[in-house]
Amino acid sequence: MTEPAYQLCINPLCGTTVDIADTAFSCPRCGGLLDVAYDWDRVPVPKRLRDFEARWSNRSDPLDESGVWRFRELLPFAPPSMVVTIGEGRTPLQAADKVAAYVGLNPGRLGLQYEGMNPSGSFKDNGMTAAFTHARMTGARRVACASTGNTSAALAVFCSATDLGFQAIVFVGAGKIAFGKLAQALDHGALTIQVQGDFDDAMARVRQVATRLGIYLMNSINPFRLEGQKAIMFRVLESLRWSPPDWVVVPGGNLGNSSSFGKAFQELKYLGLIAKVPRLAVINAAGARTLEELVCRQGLKWDGGSPDMEIVARHYDRLDIEGRKAVTVASAIEINRPVNLVKCLRALDFCDGVVRTVEDEEILDAKAMVGAGGFGCEPASAASVAGVRKLRREGVIGPDERVVCVLTGHALKDPNVTVSYHRGESLTGEAPVRANGPVAVANDTEAIIRLIENSRPS
Repeated sequence: MTEPAYQLCINPLCGTTVDIADTAFSCPRCGGLLDVAYDWDRVPVPKRLRDFEARWSNRSDPLDESGVWRFRELLPFAPPSMVVTIGEGRTPLQAADKVAAYVGLNPGRLGLQYEGMNPSGSFKDNGMTAAFTHARMTGARRVACASTGNTSAALAVFCSATDLGFQAIVFVGAGKIAFGKLAQALDHGALTIQVQGDFDDAMARVRQVATRLGIYLMNSINPFRLEGQKAIMFRVLESLRWSPPDWVVVPGGNLGNSSSFGKAFQELKYLGLIAKVPRLAVINAAGARTLEELVCRQGLKWDGGSPDMEIVARHYDRLDIEGRKAVTVASAIEINRPVNLVKCLRALDFCDGVVRTVEDEEILDAKAMVGAGGFGCEPASAASVAGVRKLRREGVIGPDERVVCVLTGHALKDPNVTVSYHRGESLTGEAPVRANGPVAVANDTEAIIRLIENSRPS
């Protein structure tokens, strides 16, 4: 091994290492997932996290302007000359006292990490900048992903914005993508293939096609994607003056974020850059509850790197026998077979994590509350807020604990869901509790004035 970066099987009983340039993204010995790993003794890591703040004065440099690459010593796999960046990661941690009151937290204790302000409108850009950098290092020209929408949008944006000769190929399940996200893939020139099936079917096909045709795979099974997503937590720490929160709460889905956050905190702790590790809460929709069923009901755990995969196999067999598909209004987490399941188990173990599911009605109510608080988000993002509300009611999270919810995508990613909710189109037959639909009125000035005078602020 001549470079400080390499790929490593996450199973400590296997421990196989793979060259940094390899693009198979699975262990050649046991078939397991890979990490991007480092010989930290050979990396000039700052002694204090606050040392990264000096880069704010040098934001004319694209690497220092990026909310990913200004932390480049914490993902040191690429030479600066190979970095592919479009200004990703310039996202804020917003104080949200109105939302805090809704979930049951004291004022000043809830922050919303608003990843919808990325160039493609979702957190995916954090991972794509790292994955495209690695793709460039390996000489790749065709890049592909399966997607419920946000991954395809980010992949297409990076291909079109960087002008480096990448061809974007995206696989989506037929009828399983929000139009706001599909529009991005189409607008940015991606070859968009609609597979007759759901995300899990599209994922299976893209992996087969990528292997057969030598196409670089951009889904989060790619460990370089997760390296970039670590930076979301670096920015959270930066916003909190380098003091870790008590809780990080994140939507589940394919479990890339939860896995990358766990890896980030493991590495920061190992390097002595943090003393405290936040607890992690992973929130799924009830209609896509694989993680909750496996962890909370069947006892699946990391177990020192040897989780009982027979539990997983039996669960997936039942899904097939019963014909169960993921169904939720939160399309970004409408996934039954998360590819990063084992990495997420490791993150839950290290971060003393918990797993919960929330109903679609809870997600939409939380989404409306986030919007009323001034920060719109897509439905999947609001699962994190609904999850905090549930954990507060259970007493798992205390009212004065500092909590960060990751809002993964912009409100305009799935506007149809938002409009339907506010028009009162309920999922249960009962009127949505925070509906704010348009009010019909006659084309008459006096009638409009009366309507306004009789209205009340929300």
